[in-house]
Amino acid sequence: MGDVLRAVVIEDEEDLLDLLRQHLGRNGCAVSGYGTAEEGVAAARANPPDLIVVDVMLPDLDGREVIRRLSKDPRTGHCPIVVCSVLDADDLNDLPTAAILAKPFGKADVAELMRRLALPRAEVEGN
Repeated sequence: MGDVLRAVVIEDEEDLLDLLRQHLGRNGCAVSGYGTAEEGVAAARANPPDLIVVDVMLPDLDGREVIRRLSKDPRTGHCPIVVCSVLDADDLNDLPTAAILAKPFGKADVAELMRRLALPRAEVEGN
C-alpha cells in the first residue's frame, strides 16, 4: 500500500504538467513529465510506468499516434493510458485508452480517475 506508483505524463504545456504532477503526487504517484512525444515514448519504453497520461495536441507528434504506439508496444501495452484533452470525448472514443481526463481538470477529477482505474495508491484525496 505504501508503494509509490510511477506515472509518465506527456504534456507540452508546462503549467498543466506541473498541475498533473501535483494532483497525481497527492494520489501516490511519482511523475516523470515530458514536453514532447519523442521524449515521453522513449522514457515509457525504457522503464514502463504504472500509468501513462498523454495530451492529444503535442508539438512533435499527434497524441493519438502516441497512444496507438504505446498501446501496441509489448513494453507498454499493459500500462493504463489516459488521454488528457480539451477535445470532446466523442472525438476520442476510438483510442485504446483506459480513461479520458478532460481539460480543465481539478484535484477531485484526478482522484476520481485514480479510483476508476483502481490503481493502488498510498493516499487518495478528493473524498
